[in-house]
Amino acid sequence: MSNPGPRWFEQRKDFVTKPRPIEAPADTPDLLTRCPSCSQPVFKEQLELNHEVCPGCDHHFRMDAPARLALICDADTMEFHDEGLGSIDMLGFVDSQPYPRRLAAARKKTGRMDAFISCTADVGGVTCEVGCFDFRFMGGSMGAVVGEHVTRVFERALKHGRPAIVVSASGGARMQEGVISLMQMAKTCAALARLQDAGLPYISVLTHPTTGGVAASFSMLGDLIIAEPEALIGFAGARVIEQTIGESLPEGFQTSEYLLDHGMVDAIVSRGQLRGTLIRLLRQFLALPSLEADDPLVSRSEAARNHAQKPQSTPDLVKPE
Repeated sequence: MSNPGPRWFEQRKDFVTKPRPIEAPADTPDLLTRCPSCSQPVFKEQLELNHEVCPGCDHHFRMDAPARLALICDADTMEFHDEGLGSIDMLGFVDSQPYPRRLAAARKKTGRMDAFISCTADVGGVTCEVGCFDFRFMGGSMGAVVGEHVTRVFERALKHGRPAIVVSASGGARMQEGVISLMQMAKTCAALARLQDAGLPYISVLTHPTTGGVAASFSMLGDLIIAEPEALIGFAGARVIEQTIGESLPEGFQTSEYLLDHGMVDAIVSRGQLRGTLIRLLRQFLALPSLEADDPLVSRSEAARNHAQKPQSTPDLVKPE
């Protein structure tokens, strides 16, 4: 029998090294994010400086409520209200987990008691009652406490004779509170009707997304309705509507651009121009003189464009303080 060569256990195998994966330290900051619209990486610091708007394609990322209030309101003028109000489990509701557990997780995540922030603040020198949804808290859903927050915004505006501004970002009524959450639609609209009967302005700002009972109530009842670009705005979901009517929906249905074309919103305003737009609208509503181009209360680019469009013979301006 001929020698077949080395037996299997005698055969030498070359050792192949494999690099050990390098694990980043836990405290290493995440510096980049990818834009879902243009797929380009964007530095998070740059995104924050640009009000959470992609500098390449103008895609509007979701913005949390404190940052949005800081964008709209004058610095150091915000007086917050009702921060201790929080929802309770009135119905003993349980879905995949008990409602109190969901509330506890949302409060730990956001550091606030519920999905709405309200404050009295100046916007371009005009004192307003301002409210903003926090979508991070259970999708900005509206339960009894959120409805009370919104109602108090309108009631304070009526009591003090001030304009009201509400920024909406919500999935609608909070299902864990059942019919109680649906009652907030009527409650908030009744308070808003009293405000509007008194001739005080209400500006509604719709962001992505504004849906369900919030879209079906006070958010679509503003004296002026402003939407951010490409925001999802509507009552029921597109699939539910298609199944109900048995027809396909047009392209872009329930986007802010579609609603503007069909007269449901008054204007689409990019986030970087929102503050300047609100200032001009408030001063027009209240018959106040416009601001000078170099006034620190208005962004320089916004004011310069507004000033350039004014006839030079009508200097209805006020000097900066």
